[in-house]
Amino acid sequence: MRDFLASITARAGVLKGVLPLSRAAAARDALAGVQLASMDIPQVLGYARIAGMPAVTGLYTVFLPLVAFALFGASRHLVVAADSATATIFASRLSTMAPASSAEYAALAAMVALLTAALLLIARIFKLGFLADFLSRTVLVGFLAGVGVQVGIAMLGDMSGVPGHAARSIDQLMLVARESALIHAPTLAISLLVVGAILACKRFLPRAPVPLIAVVAGIAASDVYGFAAHGIAVLGPVAGGLPPLRLPSVTWQQVLDLLPVAASCFVMIVAQSAAASRVFAERYHESVDANADLLGIAAANAAAAVSGAFVVNGSPTQTAMADLAGTRSQFAQLAFALVVVVVLLFFSRYLQYLPHCILASIVFTIAIGLIDVKTLFAIRRESPGEFALALFTAAAVVLIGVEHGILVAVALSLLRHVRHSYRPHTMVLAPGDDGMWVPVPAVPGMQTAPGLIVYRFGADLFYANDHFFVDDTRRLIDRAPSAVRWFVIDASAITDLDYSAARSVGELCVALKRGGIEVIFARVNRYLRADMDRHGITPLVEERCIFGTLHEALRSAGVEKPHEQVKGAP
Repeated sequence: MRDFLASITARAGVLKGVLPLSRAAAARDALAGVQLASMDIPQVLGYARIAGMPAVTGLYTVFLPLVAFALFGASRHLVVAADSATATIFASRLSTMAPASSAEYAALAAMVALLTAALLLIARIFKLGFLADFLSRTVLVGFLAGVGVQVGIAMLGDMSGVPGHAARSIDQLMLVARESALIHAPTLAISLLVVGAILACKRFLPRAPVPLIAVVAGIAASDVYGFAAHGIAVLGPVAGGLPPLRLPSVTWQQVLDLLPVAASCFVMIVAQSAAASRVFAERYHESVDANADLLGIAAANAAAAVSGAFVVNGSPTQTAMADLAGTRSQFAQLAFALVVVVVLLFFSRYLQYLPHCILASIVFTIAIGLIDVKTLFAIRRESPGEFALALFTAAAVVLIGVEHGILVAVALSLLRHVRHSYRPHTMVLAPGDDGMWVPVPAVPGMQTAPGLIVYRFGADLFYANDHFFVDDTRRLIDRAPSAVRWFVIDASAITDLDYSAARSVGELCVALKRGGIEVIFARVNRYLRADMDRHGITPLVEERCIFGTLHEALRSAGVEKPHEQVKGAP
């Protein structure tokens, strides 16, 4: 029966992240889902705070959206819920359009979720899951670090009891510093106690649900001792019950204004969700279906939009928490959603006593967790240039905002790739200490043998790097110790040749031949050969000067036994 159900759901394309599921696995995942709820419910309340939404909407993000992803998604591990990165992205824009936590603000947030769902659905239809590859891990680490700094600064006011809020991080930091005389000592003391307890237990008791303990203890103490009467701000009345289902009501102009925000959320969701699902799929030797996950996250965001919530994301942090709790399928998320239903129906009225400072402190620790210092130091040790990119991205997020910061992150990722293609590594075969020819960086003044240069260009040739190829070739020939008679191009890394590069390469070959230099192409693959034929380069260099191996090319240049002289050559 279980196999029959699995085959039916597989054909329908649903419950991929749940089935197959045995009774023992269901019991295990149900218990893990309850444990995950104990750890995650305080966090989603904090994410609602980051998003500028009523606290109860944080619970809404782990009800219908969780169910929707479990139904349509493919990953067995990904937790799709409220997330600090996407919450910060849309909150930074919506705060300029409507007052936080107002009905208009909530409608705008729901519309962002609906637009994001539409973009994700389009990405699924056109199988655009590969777009996640365009946001490099280095820049993503820097982006999340910037989000962590920004969110941490945003929480300082609530943690210290200083009134007022500024949209920009620098302005918020200056506001707290300027109004430091208004710091409320009891509020600050509670905040420091909560932050210290969470960070200490995260190190020594990582499985302990300290945020939940802090929330429950804070609610109890606030009710018993009347925190509000002593100047400690509390949430106030929280709507209970299941979320009402309705479409967001906004104007067409507002929809147009929100499209860039939704696009930024879309990019972050695709990048983070793909990264999280791949990491845990590889850990458990499971396949990854990025396009099915896109459909699942689209359904989750549509569910968030109609249930009064806000954008949800495949969160790496919460997915790691779920793995720590022992979840092995989306059945655990269904159990999590059931716990949330119980809280909404029977316990939401107690949330009104929750102090803002405790919620802000929980969010502050989440923000600290986004700053992956260990990875940043590893990047710095292995690649100082990429470390600088990560820091630049983090600074952009803090200084110009998350919405623009994500665009900077994508641009930097692409520019880094283009920069390598624009100035690729180039090599020249040169005599080594043992007399064998070995590849070394191409520096003017070097040659392979008297009259011979074997040159390797380390990227495809296209309009942006063809001048570099031509200039590098001329410098090597002009500064060679002896007159060059043969210039062998090792084309093993060249698989594509566009129109502009073909013109430059053709003109170079003609000019060198006029100067008495024979241009020979070695290791020419079928794709490059097709481009050479199509662009008319083959007749210019002649068939006899195009070879599939380096040995054949060297023989044509008069090298008698190239296999004895070239170290590692095929």
